[in-house]
Amino acid sequence: MNLILSINKKIALILIIIFFCFQNTVAQEIKSNFWNHVRFGGGLGLNFGDEFFSATIAPSGIYEFDKNFALGLGLNATFNNQKSVYKSTILGGSLIGLYNPIQAIQISAEFEQLNVSRRYNVNLNITDDNYWIPALYMGVGYRSGNVTFGIRYDVLYDNEKSIYADPWAPFVRFYF
Repeated sequence: MNLILSINKKIALILIIIFFCFQNTVAQEIKSNFWNHVRFGGGLGLNFGDEFFSATIAPSGIYEFDKNFALGLGLNATFNNQKSVYKSTILGGSLIGLYNPIQAIQISAEFEQLNVSRRYNVNLNITDDNYWIPALYMGVGYRSGNVTFGIRYDVLYDNEKSIYADPWAPFVRFYF
């Protein structure tokens, strides 16, 4: 009986050691393999005209589960200024899903939540707004390598509060 307990303890100890070695190997493989599927990108915007200036920086990152599907997060920071008339600061984040039914076509869904802080100065009457606005974009684009360009539509568009003039918006997306 003692011999059987001694053998069972040795087998249990060997199995525990094998389990921890295997777990460590698998964890290292997942960790190193994880970063092989991560892509970074985003967008930059610059617009200026007659006493108007606008700048946007929107970094993002996605995880490619396979060659067809990716999911990611993004940030957005925008500053607009029309001298003596309008000023806004827009900050927020987004969650994006990308699906490529074929290599050249990309279908996207993106939920964006933005905080809008803006000030109007019309005839010396100053109005301040500060609110959150959601957007849900459905889009389709042509993909070539790391670049996708296309069009998207905001299904939650509110022409009173949206920061964009129209629910339709062209896009260019880069991921490296």
